Amino acid sequence: MNPLASQPPVAVIGAGAIGLSLASALARTGRPITICGGRAPVDHIKVTEDGVAETWPVRHVTDPADIAGHATAIVAVKAHQTAAVADWLRALAHPETTVLVAQNGVEQRERVLPYVGPAHIVPGVVYLNCERTAPGHVILRRAGALDVAVPDDPAGIALAAELNTGKMRASVEPDLKTVAWTKLLTNITANPLTALTGRRADIMRDPEIERIARNIMAEAIQVGRAEGAVLADGHVDRAMHWLQHVPPGSTTSMREDRLAGRPLEHDALTGAVVRAAERHGIDVPTNRFVLALLSTIEPTEVTA
Repeated sequence: MNPLASQPPVAVIGAGAIGLSLASALARTGRPITICGGRAPVDHIKVTEDGVAETWPVRHVTDPADIAGHATAIVAVKAHQTAAVADWLRALAHPETTVLVAQNGVEQRERVLPYVGPAHIVPGVVYLNCERTAPGHVILRRAGALDVAVPDDPAGIALAAELNTGKMRASVEPDLKTVAWTKLLTNITANPLTALTGRRADIMRDPEIERIARNIMAEAIQVGRAEGAVLADGHVDRAMHWLQHVPPGSTTSMREDRLAGRPLEHDALTGAVVRAAERHGIDVPTNRFVLALLSTIEPTEVTA
């Protein structure tokens, strides 16, 4: 008997650190994993946490037609890469398919809806701090008591239960908008500031960087409230405490992308704040300044 065919497979579109970490939880429940596309073929995934490594076999496919019929998918490409995986997403456009969108920002559902259509979209707010060290290999670090939050609709409830079974700490949230905006506070500070300085997350303990971070978040709270999120001024203190107490050596995806010369996802983070601010006529000078700086960074990655 083929162990990879015993349960319904899970398609992973975006086999980076987040995608592989989430996939490992479903693999732990016995789900076979299908890795979609990518430059380097992989036949297994390896996730290391606290020095302990676990490995699972996977199937690697290069044709979107190969994931037709997959009832579950994890979309973990960077937000700005969504259009580039449109063919893979269209293969999931079925009313029986559940699509976990594990992307930063507050626009996950709107971003994939044009491609997946009738599928059940489950926006995920992910708290993992993980780092891909090689194709298929990830170092997983957890910060806080929660790994991922999803909405409390039937698809989200079912997926959260399965993730929890696979040792991924998932919560079901009745107000995911507030949860997403709360997480965005950390994304629009740690990601840009580590990318611009080149430092790991310990930079958030620098007094001057903390002052800038607090200004960024204070502006975003005004915007989030206008968007309908329930945010209090105390959210800034809680976000700073979380950022300053992440595990030693923690990095951010934007820092790693800049160091590797890859495009940055600032438009889905700081750009989302600036766009929402414009809709509501709110001035966000610090976020505009950060967005202007990030927008000048050109990718240098060699893709040949």
